[in-house]
Amino acid sequence: MLVKNEMTKNIEFVNPKTSLKEAAQKMKNLDIGVLPICENDLLLGILTDRDITIRSTAFGKDPNTTSVEEIMTSGVEWCFEDDNVEEVAAKMERKKIRRLPVINRDKKLVGILSIGDLVTRGSRGVACEVLEKVSK
Repeated sequence: MLVKNEMTKNIEFVNPKTSLKEAAQKMKNLDIGVLPICENDLLLGILTDRDITIRSTAFGKDPNTTSVEEIMTSGVEWCFEDDNVEEVAAKMERKKIRRLPVINRDKKLVGILSIGDLVTRGSRGVACEVLEKVSK
């Protein structure tokens, strides 16, 4: 099975200059815990609700004036949409990753593969293995 068959498509993202407040509001409205940071569909980093708490709120940064690029995680792990799901799941296990951005061969963001995607789209056994390893 290929990643593109199990990933979440049509994902939302923000650009690096977006304020933390705007990004957090988008996360709330979409009921998501992660936002890719992109410029022209090219993945630069990722912002999680945990990043906002640990790298911003804990340091008293102003969410109105702090941009996401100041606290995002850069150097993000990713996979290609035509990668094998089992191989990508093994990567998620090794790196303890719950959500992995997916890019195409032009290196443009096309989706996210999460443990939840694996559960709901047919790779339930793989998802259980990933969750067990990620949670340790």
